[in-house]
Amino acid sequence: MPLVSGAEVVLAAAKDGRGVGAFNVIQLEHATALIAGAEQVGAPVILQISENAVKYHGALKPIAVATLAAAAAAEVPVVVHLDHAMDRDLVTEAVGLGFTSVMFDASKLDYADNVAATTEVTAFCHDHGVFVEAEIGEVGGKDGVHAPGARTRPDEALAFAEATGVDALAVAVGSSHAMTERTAELDFELIGRLRSAVPVPLVLHGSSGVADADLTRAVEAGMTKVNIATHLNNVFTGKVREILADQPNLVDTRKYLGPARTAVAAEVARLLTLLKAV
Repeated sequence: MPLVSGAEVVLAAAKDGRGVGAFNVIQLEHATALIAGAEQVGAPVILQISENAVKYHGALKPIAVATLAAAAAAEVPVVVHLDHAMDRDLVTEAVGLGFTSVMFDASKLDYADNVAATTEVTAFCHDHGVFVEAEIGEVGGKDGVHAPGARTRPDEALAFAEATGVDALAVAVGSSHAMTERTAELDFELIGRLRSAVPVPLVLHGSSGVADADLTRAVEAGMTKVNIATHLNNVFTGKVREILADQPNLVDTRKYLGPARTAVAAEVARLLTLLKAV
């Protein structure tokens, strides 16, 4: 299936009240697992490559080309998305490689500079048919806008979306990045107010800390794109640990990465169902 645009997948889901799962790629095994899970339930999926993953690999192109190739061979619509990019040159490179969606993260800048930088990146991306996600303030794990106590004001979200022309907006409603326990307490009333105020789809970051029932409820309240990374890393690593503990002399990486990939695919299929992605 040809690669699809972020706009095609996210805007359609927002219109229909469905969620879209956005899951992170670190290695090729992750990309193929995410696609396999989406194919199991027949749902579109977003494969995210973060700036941190690029730093891990030392360059964007190798992991990007592999992920784009896997996405192009999928039997479901797949969006390849650059996540949390603070380097504008990285955005340019991703667009040139064929990404159809980016998140430009200027959240460490003050509001005026964030608006100015995000507006410029959005204009560039739109000239190339690329969907743009952004956010007002710093996202969590860094005690920023996605720290558990942080909240996005609907009036500020509306002003930012209108000023920048972005296509989707990450908002703070009680989740936080890198949570290994699913104990986040989302503000569903705020999600509803943000959905009513903001003219573009809403994005929930830090969703690994959100319980199953609350993932569904978040979509029903107005969230569209739901980012989950740490939880799937936990599934992947847990399966590797299990196999190596049982077979400590195992040296063929395929013997433990393959089952880990299968475990992630099954969890992705389950999560996509919870997100009402089908």
